[in-house]
Order: sequence, then C-alpha cells, then structure tokens
Amino acid sequence: MGGRPKICGGICAMAAALLAGGCSFSTQSAKVPAPFVPPVHRTMTASLLPDPPEVSPGSTVFAITPVLRDTFQFSEDRAAAEALIQQAYLRFQRGKGLYQANDVAAARREFDTAVDLMFAASSQDPGDRQEFGRKLDDMVDAIHRFDLAGLGASDGDQEGKFDQAPLEDILKMTFPVDPRLKAKVREQVAATASQLPLTVNDTVLAYITYFAGRGHRTVVDAIQRSGRYRPMIMRILDEEGLPQELIHLAQAESGFFPRAVSRMAAGGMWQFVKIRGAEYGLKQTPYTDDRMDPEKATHAAAHHLHDLYSEFGDWYLALAAYNCGPMVVENAVARTGYADFWELRSRGVLPAETTNYVPIILAMTIMEKNAAEYGLEGIPMDAPLEYDTVETTARTSMALVSDITETSLPELAELNPAVLRGIVPEDYPLHVPKGAGNQLVAGLDMIPPEHRDSWRMHRLGTGETVADVGKRYGIAVASLVAANNLQSREASEGDRLIVPAVLRAEPAAKRPAKGTAVRHTTASGAKRKAPAAQPKTGSKPKPKTASKGPVAAVSTKPHTSN
Repeated sequence: MGGRPKICGGICAMAAALLAGGCSFSTQSAKVPAPFVPPVHRTMTASLLPDPPEVSPGSTVFAITPVLRDTFQFSEDRAAAEALIQQAYLRFQRGKGLYQANDVAAARREFDTAVDLMFAASSQDPGDRQEFGRKLDDMVDAIHRFDLAGLGASDGDQEGKFDQAPLEDILKMTFPVDPRLKAKVREQVAATASQLPLTVNDTVLAYITYFAGRGHRTVVDAIQRSGRYRPMIMRILDEEGLPQELIHLAQAESGFFPRAVSRMAAGGMWQFVKIRGAEYGLKQTPYTDDRMDPEKATHAAAHHLHDLYSEFGDWYLALAAYNCGPMVVENAVARTGYADFWELRSRGVLPAETTNYVPIILAMTIMEKNAAEYGLEGIPMDAPLEYDTVETTARTSMALVSDITETSLPELAELNPAVLRGIVPEDYPLHVPKGAGNQLVAGLDMIPPEHRDSWRMHRLGTGETVADVGKRYGIAVASLVAANNLQSREASEGDRLIVPAVLRAEPAAKRPAKGTAVRHTTASGAKRKAPAAQPKTGSKPKPKTASKGPVAAVSTKPHTSN
C-alpha cells in the first residue's frame, strides 16, 4: 500500500500565495496512528508502555482545491486521494480524542475508519507511493501502540493470540542469486506441469536461493502446518476452477497461520483487509472475525481470485492485484500502456511489496513441485482438522462449551480461530471435536438460553462435594441445589452440575426456541448434516437431578427440517 505523498516547497509557496483567492489551507500537524488491528495478548502492562508515537506527515497537510488542481494539473484521482488522506488524519485525531476520553468503542470505530480511508486513497493516485506506504506504516504502528496501551488488550475475556505473517518482513528485501541455480531451475520448470504459469528470472531465483538456505525452516514449517487445511483448500480451489498452485498464495500471505495479522491490518490465512473481506462476505463482530475462519476465508479468496483473473486475464496481474488492490494495477496499466507484470515491475509503478510478492509465490511453487531437489520431500504434515459444527441459538460462553464437551480451551481455539473472545454470538457455526456435536447440543439444552453466556457446567471429581464446587466458582450452595433441582446437598462422583455463575433477577424476554443442527466436517472439508435437535419445551429447561456421565444426545428429540 502506499503512504501520504510529500508535497514540497514550490507547491506550498504557491498555496500560500493563493490564500487570498479562497484556497482552503490547513496547518494542523497530523498525528496518525495505524489501522486498528484485532486486540492482541498483553506482553507488558500498559503502565510500562511508552506513549503511542506521534506521527508527523512530514509536510503541510492541505486541501487540493480546484484552483490548485488546475494550476498544478493534479488529476482527479490525485485530488480524490488527497481528500481521502486528509479525512483519514481527521478520523484518527477523533479516535485519539475518544481514546483519551476512555470511549474505547468509539475510538475503535474512528481508527477503523481512518485505516479504511487510507486504503481507499491507495486505490486512487496518492502520488509518491513509497512515501504513502511509509505514512500508512506509521499509522498502523501507532494505532497498534494504542491497542497495546489499552484498546482492548486488557479485556479479560480475550482468547488466543495473533501471529505475524512470517514472510511480511522479506517482501521489501532483495537477495543474491546463486549462479549455479539458473540452469538447474530452468530445467526443472521445463519438466514441471503446472496450472499456474511458471517463470524463471533473477528475482524468482533469488527467492529460491533464500528459501533453500536461510529461509528453509520457514518453508518446512508452513508445509507441515498446511496439512491441517490442505484438503479443504484444494477442494475449494477445484470447485472454483482455479489453479491448485494458488495454495502457495496462502503460504506466502500467512504461512497457513489462520490468525496471522499484518502491519497493514490484513488478517487471516488469506490476509484480507476489512473492506475487501466485507465485500466477499467475511463478517466482523466484536466477538468474531470471519477473516480468521480458514474455510470461509478460503471461499472468499477463491471468489476474489476468480474475479481478478476475469478482469485482468493474466495470473501474474491477478496476483499483484490481490496484494495491492485491483485499482492500483489498473492505474499502473493505464499510465504505462503495459498489461504485463514484469514490465510494470521494471518501471517501478507498483508498490515495492507487490513487485516481490509474485516472485515469492512462483519460487515456492517451483520448490514444492521439485521437493526432492530442495529438501522438502517427505515432510510429515499435520493431520487435517475434523470437527462437528453446531449452530448456536444464543450468546454462548466458550468456557461452557469446554465444560460440556470436555475439550480444552486451547483446542477449541484451534478449531475456532475466528472467535476473538470468550463468547460466540447467536447463530454462529461453532466447531467442536468430531463426535462431540450431539453432546454439546444436549448439554446446551440443559442451560436456559439467556444464561449460556455466563453459566458453567462442572463434573464432580473424586471426593469433590457440592460445597467444593460452590467455593470454586463463588456460588452459594443453595443456588447450586436450586439450579440442579437436587433433593439434598449431596451429589455423586461423575455427576454434572449446572453452575449458575450469574443469576439474573428477572429473565430476559423469551424468543421461540430453535432447533440446533450438527454438521460433521470431514478431512476434505466436505459437510454432511445430521438431523436437527429439538430443544425441550419450556423457557427454562432444567434436569430433574444432576446428570451422571456424559450428556447424551438422546436428551434432545430429533426432528426433521421442513
């Protein structure tokens, strides 16, 4: 992406001279933080963090009025980009003020909008793209510091962590070429079958040299990790009629980390920015981010790549547009008259990161197709993820899901990387270990829907009493007895107790109960649907006594869908 263009001496002097003619001129100093990224785990206390950095635009910020545009022959795209950049600075300033006023939710919205405006400006004509990129980087880094200092990092219900995209730091780097590789790689490519066209030049060879040497471990780790998602990705690419080699785009973007986040606030395995993700149906809520869902994001990426290839008719241009945005590539083609990636690269009209992005994907493709030559043969891959999917019918605590399915929170987090916090919203497709779907449906049926975001379930261990459970969760024994309809304060080992962690004085208004469907997902990602479970009648179903052993699916009555 680019950064804010530096507008220098002569223009500024002329702008001052034109003030008398009604030219709009602003002398505010822009202190721009960065696009808001998902909250990350605290690595140090907020009190130890320095103040978020001041971000200076490096030049006076002013509006390109019609007078200035006509005098200096600014294009409409340049004027539009400048206006968007100024709006981004203003929205950031509002976010900073709201942050200082402790209005975190509103600050998040302003920072998000500021970043969105900067991305919109990058698709116009921001002038000096290198300078624009630096300013955007500064904005992202600064907002990230606000994030660490208190924009959500201290929330107690945060789950999991975010990963840095492993190749992000090398996108702007260059590497020497091993001269011994040239003839060898050309022979390999000549003998390689590939749906994605393969090119060998010094840039591609340089990255092969890097990945065969210093970067070898990065490639090995990504191949191993890819086993969890490879069958699903290959199936979706095939369904969309796309080259199977495009799996290496995900490898280059995220190293197959589903919770990878870049400095530019792109997120997930396929690194969607917020605007583009929303365009392809990836929703974001305070609790979930579909960009982090491997299957949803793969569908979105496949659709986006299909659209880009339909527009450009060339895979290298399509890949470049995936990285920097289609309008950037369109503008580069329009300015030069060349619809050729390598020509655009040589003319310096694409962002620096984009010029290396395509060669990295080609290098990875060539290496994996000739695995034995690069020490990549026989790498043990992680087992494909298999899980059941249960549609939630109310806000539900992940801790409660852990209790019912007897699955650790880290394992649930691995199956649900799009869940940002300890709560999932209503109507969310929640993944649990394969075979645990019906158990979850039955267990949730025992908890009133309005309490599924706070209540817990506990299995009594050896020698454990109801009083011990009450002490552990800070709940009165009488409340446990009442919630579980116990005849006394006694319960047996193995009994499951409902723990009313938060009792509400008056129940919320009830909505008609919904059946909960369980989908079973196989290693390839294909789904088969089990009959939906019909919740028991009544607004607050409770067990007659503490349940013994696993909560069985037979405690709910199956029904067929209309």
